[in-house]
Amino acid sequence: MQKLGFIGAGKMAMAIAKGLADRQVWPRPAMLAADVAPAARAAFTAATGGVACAESAVEVATAADIVLLAIKPQKAPEVVPLIAPVCRGKLVISIAAGLTVKRLAGWFGHDRMIRVMPNTPLMVGKGATVFTCGVGVTAADRATATSIFGALGIVFELDETHLDAVTALSGSGPAYVFEMVAALIEAGVEMGLPRDVAHALTVQTVAGAAAMLEQGLGTPDELRNAVTSPGGTTAAGLAVMAKAEFRTLKRDVVRAAHARSIELGRAAG
Repeated sequence: MQKLGFIGAGKMAMAIAKGLADRQVWPRPAMLAADVAPAARAAFTAATGGVACAESAVEVATAADIVLLAIKPQKAPEVVPLIAPVCRGKLVISIAAGLTVKRLAGWFGHDRMIRVMPNTPLMVGKGATVFTCGVGVTAADRATATSIFGALGIVFELDETHLDAVTALSGSGPAYVFEMVAALIEAGVEMGLPRDVAHALTVQTVAGAAAMLEQGLGTPDELRNAVTSPGGTTAAGLAVMAKAEFRTLKRDVVRAAHARSIELGRAAG
């Protein structure tokens, strides 16, 4: 089994390693990680059921057959030059936001490079991930990326030109859902519900609605209409949303995130 080395042992790396081990996609002895922070190393090993985590990124990159770059993008100019000499010819998978395949290839000196945009629900096996490949990536490399991220949710391969839209929609999307959930909870509390009950009702409602969509019980419009009786309570609420141009607001939210993603990508070079 090829060794998978994580450069960076934060929450996303931890979730990926744990998910791969728990789902028996990658054995724990064939994974290793590196992080400069002792607390992060200890947390990573504990959360993943014993996956080793060392201090030296160079040692881990040397030992690994596949390198998964899971550091903050601002740390990349400092870390990548250290590990690049021992990564020649190796598949590099990067989840560092905003770093293009071209820039990564320039740093590493080759283009066997996969750039990945996952999202945080990956931590609970409900991730939505899109990846894009450098020209040096093989069919086997693509299968590897698909097996890693497909074990943690849904996964698609798209051209890199779509990555800013993916970042705006699914990358940032959980925050939009959390904001909506917070608003619904507050509304329930204001109407007299105990906070814990309002929280539980809201979370279950969102999870249930998502499951109905996931199971193909109808389109969003069809399922909304099925809940809505003419002149009823749902219709009254939807009328307020329509007056506030809720769909336009949501489109504007995603467009703003998309524009910012483009700006950050340009700043990163």
